[in-house]
Amino acid sequence: MNSPRDVLTPDSLAMLHAIEKAGSFAAAARAMHLVPSALTYRVRQIEDALDVLLFDRSSRQAKLTAAGHELLREGERLLADIDAIANRVKRVATGWESEFTIAVDGIIDKVTLMELCEAFLAQSPPTRLKLRDETLAGTLEALTSGQADLALGIAGTPGDSGAATGIHSQPLGAMRFVFAVSPQHPLAHAPAPLSDVLIGQHRAVAVADSVKRGAGMTVGLLPGQDVFTVPNMQSKIDAQVRGLGVGFVPESLSQALVDAGRLLVREVERPQRVSQLSYAWRIPDGSEGERGGRALQWWLKQLKSPTTRAALLVNPRRPSSTRNV
Repeated sequence: MNSPRDVLTPDSLAMLHAIEKAGSFAAAARAMHLVPSALTYRVRQIEDALDVLLFDRSSRQAKLTAAGHELLREGERLLADIDAIANRVKRVATGWESEFTIAVDGIIDKVTLMELCEAFLAQSPPTRLKLRDETLAGTLEALTSGQADLALGIAGTPGDSGAATGIHSQPLGAMRFVFAVSPQHPLAHAPAPLSDVLIGQHRAVAVADSVKRGAGMTVGLLPGQDVFTVPNMQSKIDAQVRGLGVGFVPESLSQALVDAGRLLVREVERPQRVSQLSYAWRIPDGSEGERGGRALQWWLKQLKSPTTRAALLVNPRRPSSTRNV
């Protein structure tokens, strides 16, 4: 007996659709230039393989059973998928990647990122676009481990050995961090500048590094300080608004809350924290002469723009001033 895979071919699905459209086996056979017995035999092969009846043969009309309706419904979807795959394969042959993954650190502006994704997808590329939320060292690890093709918001720059493994990088820009607390937090009214000794007496909110191997990065924490760890930067800011802890947050991401009076920026004794960020990409072959696929080339072209790089770090629709208390 034939298996379902043997009989459920694009031709057989098209044949079933032709029978349903014609309304009878005889009419469908004439339209397909087949003798009715040949058509009936092919339908029975499919029914035997699936162990179901696809047509109600109690009348002269070819009426689909419930199982027949389901097969045709799913069959139409499969035929559409086959056409889509064929089109994607043709376009991938022109140099487009089948899938392109971007590792995005939580400090990257999401509005600007989505605008870039919208512009990319407006080209109707055959490339499936995928975003990964990462934090700290996990952003670079997603790239070096082969789970991403492009990484945005890497702290510092990848080591010199990156080029040997197909990793290349460029500066993205500088991001200023401010020490922020809730207006109801005890540190909101403490004499400025705040010392590390005083800050260390209060709980800090820290973002968990998404790195899978190794200890990950720790930034801005003091020895012995109580820590509330959250999964991403937005959760950290929310926790500090609620007074659950204190810490440094990106000025660009917290400015609206500062302007609304839901966060206070406090002066501290330690030096101002400014993080130098970069973006990096992976070329699997590790060949210096390799340019990568067309999706990678598109994204790298956008990132050459100083305006785009700045917008990824500071949304131009937000004010850039900060009130110090």
